[in-house]
Amino acid sequence: MLDKFQEILDMLDSYMYYPILIIILALGGLYFSFRTRFVQIRYFLESLRVLKEKPSTNSSVSSFQALMVSTASRVGTGNIVGVSTAVCLGGPGAVFWMWVLAIIGGASAFIESTLAQIYKKRNPDGTSYGGPAYYIEQAMNNHILAGVFAVCLIATYAFGFNMVCSYNLQSSFIGYSFYNENVTPWIIGAVIAIFVGICILGGGKSIEKASSIIVPFMGIFYLAIALIVIFVNFRNIPEMFKLIFEDAFDFRSIAGGIAGSCLIYGIKRGLYSNEAGVGSAPNAAAAADVSHPVKQGLVQTLSVYIDTLILCTATAFMCISSGVERTKDVAGAPYVQNAVSSVFGSIGPVFITVAMILFAFTTLIGNLYYTNNALAFLNKKKMPSNAFMTIYRIICVLTIFVGAGLSMETAWAVADITMGLMTIINIPCCIILGGVAFKALRDYENQKKENFNPVFKAEKIGLDPSKLDFWK
Repeated sequence: MLDKFQEILDMLDSYMYYPILIIILALGGLYFSFRTRFVQIRYFLESLRVLKEKPSTNSSVSSFQALMVSTASRVGTGNIVGVSTAVCLGGPGAVFWMWVLAIIGGASAFIESTLAQIYKKRNPDGTSYGGPAYYIEQAMNNHILAGVFAVCLIATYAFGFNMVCSYNLQSSFIGYSFYNENVTPWIIGAVIAIFVGICILGGGKSIEKASSIIVPFMGIFYLAIALIVIFVNFRNIPEMFKLIFEDAFDFRSIAGGIAGSCLIYGIKRGLYSNEAGVGSAPNAAAAADVSHPVKQGLVQTLSVYIDTLILCTATAFMCISSGVERTKDVAGAPYVQNAVSSVFGSIGPVFITVAMILFAFTTLIGNLYYTNNALAFLNKKKMPSNAFMTIYRIICVLTIFVGAGLSMETAWAVADITMGLMTIINIPCCIILGGVAFKALRDYENQKKENFNPVFKAEKIGLDPSKLDFWK
């Protein structure tokens, strides 16, 4: 029975990514890139500048806090285990396709986050909320599709991503002598579930504050370890780049087994890691207090770069340059631990385990922040009752527990499928609504040319202010 279930998951996973999602991601990202004149590259320095801007009130969410919430979800166990899995199963060329997806995906992240800002809603206390479900409903007047997206988001972040994150964390303990495949995963699953359960009772604001502290520390700590390993193995760097580019452009090999190729693994794990175009980050972006929607669109491109071009690349370079053997058997955390152990010895796996714990924790609490937004949408724009939320959170905690005991194939397949469904809805909607974001970008650029701090006025881009909730 389980084998048949896995077979069905694998089939759905394969068909969804090839050719459906490859076409949607590539065409969508390229379309947004050319229409914005590669805003994700042109305005890189500008995105760093607006990141430092303060919100209008102390109770509002800053651009930096919104970035950290989205980065907390993007930057997770996928940066370690996902990259390792892609390199071991797909080949070193997967790294190159991750880069491609990140660069063109930066434009997709800009569009979806800008739209989320334009169509966001206002809370009674003046703060804001929103996301794809809200701009699909308001701008496209399609409540059913918006509801379907909200359901897909909940399925992805409350179940798919939580399960694979929990599995990834427990897999980092495989190399320890005390590890028992029948017992240890369940113990680790229980521990992380309990800690996350305690945290989520604090609500969204505590998540934002925790993420703004943990995420930078977590990223710097892991990056430092990776750079040391790369530096020690600097003589292998030329060969590393040779392996990456030769494998990436070995189209004969790709065509011979495309489902398991570096191209598909690079796209799968890149999308899982940076989430550009998936429709998750806009939920955090909408909460930011900014004077112009484009500012948060620019900030969210940084999250894609932080995730893939820095952290995922660090993992890939560390592993490939180390020269340790990459096989299916070590796919995931063991491959990374072996690479670190080549420099740090027996303490190496401990470094990775600590990083995995931090990555997993921030990912899990960030995931549940997103689902709160979707639940509110489905409940007529207000949070469900305390009783419902308590039951829902218990189910989420149990999902984390169960995920630790799944097989690698099942955990990743469920995450890929649910994430894919979100992307299939979100990117076409962003293409349809893209004209609004393009006009907002031109308005921003015109105000910058006049040396103004851009302030958004809906009527300047042809929108009726009375039909917007926040930008009156």
